[in-house]
Amino acid sequence: MGVSGSKPHPIESKYFVDFAAQLPSLEGKTVVITGCTTGTGYIVARTSIERAASVVILLNRPSERSEAAQASLAAVVPTGSRTVVETIPCDLQNFGSVTAAAEAIAAKYDAIDVLCNNAGVMALGDEPTGDGYDVQMQTNHLSHFLLTKKLYPLLKKAAELRGEARVVNHSSAARHGKEKVVAKNYEKNGTGNLGGNGASMLMGGGRWKRYHQTKLANAVFTAALRDRFDAAECGVVAAVAAPGLAATNLQVTSNQEGGMGSAMCIMKMAQSAEDGTMPILAACFDPTTKNGDFWEPANMGNMKGPAVKVSWDKLSSDEISRKLLWEKSEEVCGEFKIE
Repeated sequence: MGVSGSKPHPIESKYFVDFAAQLPSLEGKTVVITGCTTGTGYIVARTSIERAASVVILLNRPSERSEAAQASLAAVVPTGSRTVVETIPCDLQNFGSVTAAAEAIAAKYDAIDVLCNNAGVMALGDEPTGDGYDVQMQTNHLSHFLLTKKLYPLLKKAAELRGEARVVNHSSAARHGKEKVVAKNYEKNGTGNLGGNGASMLMGGGRWKRYHQTKLANAVFTAALRDRFDAAECGVVAAVAAPGLAATNLQVTSNQEGGMGSAMCIMKMAQSAEDGTMPILAACFDPTTKNGDFWEPANMGNMKGPAVKVSWDKLSSDEISRKLLWEKSEEVCGEFKIE
């Protein structure tokens, strides 16, 4: 049976129902999630509602899909529940939009318990955003760095009030590779200046090299936050997750943009989107999650299966990379002071 390039491969969840049932109550918690119109972000939002979070804030680019997600997630709220589900416009390909979203949150809420930096794009073309940065790096990392910086005071306040807050980043198996953090990927670049549009995953096409840099950035950013949160003793936890091979719209969008090539055929081996969401849900809500934890599927080379804590790989934990990423990200987003 072939694999469609226009919609996620239909796969039945194997572990998710039992996993979600054991997550703790989120009563009294405010959860902020980027990229939740479909896929893992949508499932994090839905699960937050089902676990009785007080406020679930959806950060999505304005679109019909965003409106549909708001409506369907609001419909999940049980009758009589006080859970608030709110969409705040946030286009991660526009730093002004990210800043406006953070300011809108800060104007309305005093504290945030979980910031789930979930959103991502994959294998897109070698083009800059309107701000001038690689579309994958700005979407997947730089805008999340900016958002985390802007919302840090609210995270710190939640930690003061309730003992802990969390920043959770979403990496992937694509973080593995030969290249450490490369400075030019964090700088302004014109079309075609970051390796071109080669779409072969196996041959290391330009689209995939840039995607590798962004997913490595998600992990390295977490390690850098871990160190700073420890030093500041601020009560905020940084954790990171990878979904393994999960059937979501991420592959569909990449395929439509010409980035998947023959790699689409591997999706017949994927797990469901729900099962692929378990690692990031564990990073967000599992009571055992500590500062610096990395969650990933347990089986098939961390590609599928139950969510477990894994050891940090060499590239993601590289000290020079942590320093370089922080410096380059601050050059773009301004100083991020943690105390």
